[in-house]
Amino acid sequence: MLSELHEELRRSVRDFVAKEVLPVADVLDREEKDIPDEIIKKMAELGYFGLVFPAEVGGVGLDYLALVLVSEELSRGWLSVGSVLTRNLITGILIQSHGTEEQKRRYLPGIASGEILTAAAFTEPDAGSDTAGMRARARRDGDRYLITGAKTWCTFANRAHLLTVLARTDPDPAKRHKGLSLFLIEKEPSDDFDPPRIAGEPIPTVGYHGMHCFTLGFQDCPVPAENVIGGVENRGFYQLMAAYESARIQTASRAVGVAQGALDLALKYAKERHQFGQPIGNFQVIRHKLADMATEVQAARQLTYYAAAMKDTGRRCDVEAGMAKLFAADMVERVASEALQIHGGYGYSKEYSIQRYWRDARLFRIFEGTSEIQREVIGKRLVEG
Repeated sequence: MLSELHEELRRSVRDFVAKEVLPVADVLDREEKDIPDEIIKKMAELGYFGLVFPAEVGGVGLDYLALVLVSEELSRGWLSVGSVLTRNLITGILIQSHGTEEQKRRYLPGIASGEILTAAAFTEPDAGSDTAGMRARARRDGDRYLITGAKTWCTFANRAHLLTVLARTDPDPAKRHKGLSLFLIEKEPSDDFDPPRIAGEPIPTVGYHGMHCFTLGFQDCPVPAENVIGGVENRGFYQLMAAYESARIQTASRAVGVAQGALDLALKYAKERHQFGQPIGNFQVIRHKLADMATEVQAARQLTYYAAAMKDTGRRCDVEAGMAKLFAADMVERVASEALQIHGGYGYSKEYSIQRYWRDARLFRIFEGTSEIQREVIGKRLVEG
């Protein structure tokens, strides 16, 4: 399935991760510090942010298979580094597919080049999987909107130049998904979070360090009317659902990367760790664990590649994207847990990298659509035919 271009791309990303990411990942994770600007700038220089965006807007113009390869290799080193791409992908796809010509001209080149970092403010404290139940309100006030409400789990909000915010423009509760719009809010990036009219508080998390998640509070936050994505109210839900295909394929590739990284560590440890006078990898029970782990990783990889190939055809692929995300999310948790088990007591020590992969792996069944939601999407489409 992979061309020589794909293989060369994989090799170059693997080299980048070995030189720039792995030497600092454990320390930064332990100290819960953000990914350094230097790493993000080098990712931008290498074109990682613009992989699937066309050359005319400053992108690289490659396919989704290239995107999943890059995302997998970055996440194989550190999930957070692979996840930097996710937010720009979501906002970029939203603007490319639904934005006005002015929005495309103004934002896409910066998003594709990595000069503009974005963050997604969709989830609310009382509405996560129920996207149609969002309550944050956007009230028209002349040539602008005033947004009031709360958002949560907004990853990298502090470092973003642009927030993509889902808010209700039709207050009628019966309208639900038909009353939502997407807004682009410009802000200055910083280590903390203090834009005018937006309060931000970091959320302590078990893993996924390197990118802080924030709870945000909007109080009459002004947004120019021309910053409604597409320039038309009440289309936000439909715009967002289409963009989730891309995000879920990329998320599946991140899960494959984390699982492969965990498998790498387990295999290395199994060869080096001696018990009863021989490497533990000589014992059948360990070999069988490694065999099952490698098989699951490869199965998830192929399912993800297939979803990417389907996306490249331009056809609807929410089922394929959902299957890849669902299987990879369940798989990575099992593989990371077994990899930690192979390490024994050392696996539970922060002196060994495997615990980082184990903590990060648990998140995949939750973010970018829970595993329960993926099953509902797939099952509904199967029943409907």
